[in-house]
Amino acid sequence: MTLHSNYFISPLSEFLLICFPNYQSWQHWLSLPLSLLFLLAMGANTTLLITIWLEASLHEPMYYLLSLLSLLDIMLCLTVIPKVLAILWFDLRSISFSACFLQMFIMNSFLPMESCTFMVMAYDRYVAICHPLRYPTIITNQLVAKASAFIVARNALLLSPVPILSARLHYCGKNVIENCICANLSVSRLSCDNFTLNRIYQFVAGWTLLGSDFILIFLSYTFILRAVLRFKAEGAAVKALSTCGSHFILILFFSTILLVVVLTNVARKRVPMDILILLNVLHHLIPPALNPIVYGFRTKELKQGCQKLLWRGLQIHRRAPL
Repeated sequence: MTLHSNYFISPLSEFLLICFPNYQSWQHWLSLPLSLLFLLAMGANTTLLITIWLEASLHEPMYYLLSLLSLLDIMLCLTVIPKVLAILWFDLRSISFSACFLQMFIMNSFLPMESCTFMVMAYDRYVAICHPLRYPTIITNQLVAKASAFIVARNALLLSPVPILSARLHYCGKNVIENCICANLSVSRLSCDNFTLNRIYQFVAGWTLLGSDFILIFLSYTFILRAVLRFKAEGAAVKALSTCGSHFILILFFSTILLVVVLTNVARKRVPMDILILLNVLHHLIPPALNPIVYGFRTKELKQGCQKLLWRGLQIHRRAPL
């Protein structure tokens, strides 16, 4: 029996996502830049994947890791952004119980998968610069395959309890989520049960995984910097650093936006709720949009591969009958 439009005695079967509750009149305007960023992210990552697939010279471990990063970016974008745009464009706020927790699982597991991919890429650059003669024997396609399996298995297994614990809570009250996405704490606050265990597990597991990845990334770059400073050949240090410059920029994008989201959530009483919601959405959109562009512009082989791909497309278009 319904007590109020948003309150139920029976268990909930769906939630309502409310994007930017204090500025709903801005939703249509905000959808324009978000749509452009989404199209950029999807187009750039798809182009990068096709380029690596078609260009034989790019069939190397470093580019396979970059392909994995692009696949994770595409999955994150497709999980979050289409629903956000559907809310902003068509006011389609409802999301089923199962779809909400599936989205929660992907968001919670795929972000640490990206940080773990960055960690493997940092190790790849460490071996390439500090042990160049041993690089072909250490960084092999088999190692990349095993590392990819580890990245997926570690984060999926260790973070799957987050949506499971949240789904096991008893939701018998308000069904309105004041967020564009099914974030764990935003959903759990609607339950009639105590969700302290859920909150603690997410905090400990998430920061343990992200923290360990960033510590290993920091150590890799520390060793790289020490090795580069010992180079005596003229221009060798600049050349060595340029090979990992793109990777460092991607880590900077990812960690900076993550840090901003964390700090604003810590100071949530001083920061408007709509700003927090927008930052959460952008955290799933800006890195996927910028990652392939940074690598495409800074990596000579990728730039040449993209140019060949575009040239092939133009040739096919010209030969096609009108």
